[in-house]
Amino acid sequence: MMSRLAAAILLLLSLLPLAMEAGNGVPKKSVILAGLDVDSMRVRLDETDMQPLEGIWYYPNEEMTLGIERYRGQHNIGYRIILLDSHDINVMPGTVIGYIASSAVDNKYRLWLYSQRDRVTLKKPLECVATLNKTATTLTFDPPHWKVKVRVNIARFLPTLFNGVSIIPDKAGEKLPVGFRKIYPEGGDGTPFNRIRYL
Repeated sequence: MMSRLAAAILLLLSLLPLAMEAGNGVPKKSVILAGLDVDSMRVRLDETDMQPLEGIWYYPNEEMTLGIERYRGQHNIGYRIILLDSHDINVMPGTVIGYIASSAVDNKYRLWLYSQRDRVTLKKPLECVATLNKTATTLTFDPPHWKVKVRVNIARFLPTLFNGVSIIPDKAGEKLPVGFRKIYPEGGDGTPFNRIRYL
């Protein structure tokens, strides 16, 4: 009885990431857009009427420079996130690392980021909610995470008192949200968005 319960719990825990995998038209694997880097991305963006979410962003947690541009995908996928520069030499510049879709709330977005490597591409997009601040200079999100402790009592001394298997929720402390900081385009007078301008 206990071994079946333990097997069922382990099966459910292994299926949690699959339950969060993307649907809604997000490709199962990433693609690589050859020839894209920071300079060519600036040219692409300068040739469009940019929306607040579009631009070149810096992801400090992973030391990556990213481009966000409009994308005409299935359903309501409206943007794609492209790696432009990174210290991680295993991921090529031009790799699409995620997608963004709008929601019913103006500054909230559905964000999918690929979570695993598959040779030169990425796979397993996981979804989270992203928030764009009022000045469109930061895009923060809370990545999907699960914390569950499973304790197995092999000895089972006093089995009516101490269960063979117990699940203990693990309370996580408050953490700063992770996210992207916009580095391009700059304000209308040539100053970056996050620099104070004096009149």
